[in-house]
Amino acid sequence: MAVDNFIVSARKYRPVTFESVVGQQHITNTLKNAIKNNQLAQAFLFCGPRGVGKTTCARILAKTINCENLQPNGEACGVCASCQSFQNGNSFNVHELDAASNNSVDDIRSLIEQVRIPPQAVRYKIYIIDEVHMLSQAAFNAFLKTLEEPPHYAIFILATTEKHKILPTILSRCQIFDFNRIRVEDMAAHLASIAQKENIGYEPDGLHIIAQKADGGLRDALSMFDQIVSFSGGNVTYRSVIDNLNILDYDYYFNITESLLKEDSAKTLLLFDEILNRGFDGAHFISGLSEHFRNLLVSKDQATVKLLEVSDGIRNKYLQQSVASTVSFLLSAMNIANQCDLNYKLSKNQRLQVELALLKMCNLLSVFNLASTPISAMSSAEGQLKKKPDSTAIAAAPEAKITVEVAVASDPQVAYQTTARPQVADKPPVKEAKPEPVEKPKIFIPAPSSGIIPSLKDAGKKTEAEIEEEDPYIKGEAREDYTPDQFLKCLSDFAVKLKADGKKNALTIFTSNAPKLIAPNSYEVIVENKVQENLFRDERPNLLNFLRTNLKNFGIEVSARIDEREVVKRPYTAIEKFQYMATKNPALVDLKNKFNLDFD
Repeated sequence: MAVDNFIVSARKYRPVTFESVVGQQHITNTLKNAIKNNQLAQAFLFCGPRGVGKTTCARILAKTINCENLQPNGEACGVCASCQSFQNGNSFNVHELDAASNNSVDDIRSLIEQVRIPPQAVRYKIYIIDEVHMLSQAAFNAFLKTLEEPPHYAIFILATTEKHKILPTILSRCQIFDFNRIRVEDMAAHLASIAQKENIGYEPDGLHIIAQKADGGLRDALSMFDQIVSFSGGNVTYRSVIDNLNILDYDYYFNITESLLKEDSAKTLLLFDEILNRGFDGAHFISGLSEHFRNLLVSKDQATVKLLEVSDGIRNKYLQQSVASTVSFLLSAMNIANQCDLNYKLSKNQRLQVELALLKMCNLLSVFNLASTPISAMSSAEGQLKKKPDSTAIAAAPEAKITVEVAVASDPQVAYQTTARPQVADKPPVKEAKPEPVEKPKIFIPAPSSGIIPSLKDAGKKTEAEIEEEDPYIKGEAREDYTPDQFLKCLSDFAVKLKADGKKNALTIFTSNAPKLIAPNSYEVIVENKVQENLFRDERPNLLNFLRTNLKNFGIEVSARIDEREVVKRPYTAIEKFQYMATKNPALVDLKNKFNLDFD
């Protein structure tokens, strides 16, 4: 029983005309016009990534140039003697050389000798040199003169994947054509046409996955297509493609993103564990997750939806999930994923690296909410306190300690947040006390000595002297008591204010060492050098104004002192000891020189 030899799709469906070339219309149109107008160059250079049609276009150009019955659209007829001999592989006027295995000077000299022989029965003699960048330096130099001034009947077509390796003197003698990577849509349409010709069942999603995996190379896509056909028994489905090519399913990325938006860290980690158990690498997963976030980002705008290189079914899923995702979340998540991808190979615990990135993404929405909550929440709480004091809060106030938390986001896009919350010690419930009368809050204005002159705008018809006589705070005579904790709390608030103002150098002075009480209402801050002392002197008026106003005590004084540390002397070296001893007894130098002595 005769069995036909199987021909792979990359060879069986190799284009034989310019119209059948996929995704390179800008090059094929130029070549057809050059042939019709008889404006052919003496040398062409086709460069671009693998599998995009460089050698194919070179062969089509070689066949079309010598066609005896050129079609009106610039295509070869395919039936004349020249076309038939080329298709049968016995043409004497088209020579193809593989420079990867024929890269010596002798091979180029043999080629130059053939160039001297004119063509037979046709106008041109064409030389196709594939992988021309593999020629040696000497071979390039031997080829230069012939390439610059070839006979009128000789045309050279060079093809390469690494244009940067070719000598500039060669490039200047050629017409250069840069081949593009083939688009996913064009590749998927070409695979669909082949599947219809071969009576193979297929799903559009499966063909799109093959086209994406090929990374712009049609030959790679056709090889994978043949592999999937053999694996699935003639039915190319989405599931068969991802199973055979070891590709992570889109559904995993959609489910993980949904868990991140719901801040469900447990489900996120379980999904990642399932992905690892299926044999996928963490770096492959985090790279795919970054691509997923990028697709969600471009799906949020109708103008950028065309950047999605996926099938229609997957595109609809992206559009749905992009509605639930905010731009700030996607940008921050992409940044975290990118940092994880960069640090993955350097990490000793690579799984923890990915899990830590996922947990950061889970808490992004909480961080964003926290960023907008404190100001409004504190304002409303302050308004309620002024409107009606809470008796329970007043009773528990002496037992409460105020702590200041500074949350620093790992993402540079998240600003520093400050929140103040009371931490009440655990105590048995206290009986409700009768609300004590609360004085109306007063506006504390600093004393004139601080350099700020009180405004009389809201003072009515009273004079400045009358106001000072009525209110001791304005005269700077207020001396209310305060606890050390209240002083430290107020100092922490001032440090937070410095951080918000961007004064990081001054901030270190107030966060490194706690002030020391040297006298009643008098404190001393220890600084390390003169620079910090100058910084403290600049901030001292603002600090005193802040402390006195908030603690209602204008007798507070804070000064700075440089920490004088004793310098520890290093031990003397042998040379230093000898020099000291030589000053006492110069004869030691003569002794050293006489016996040619040296130090250990």
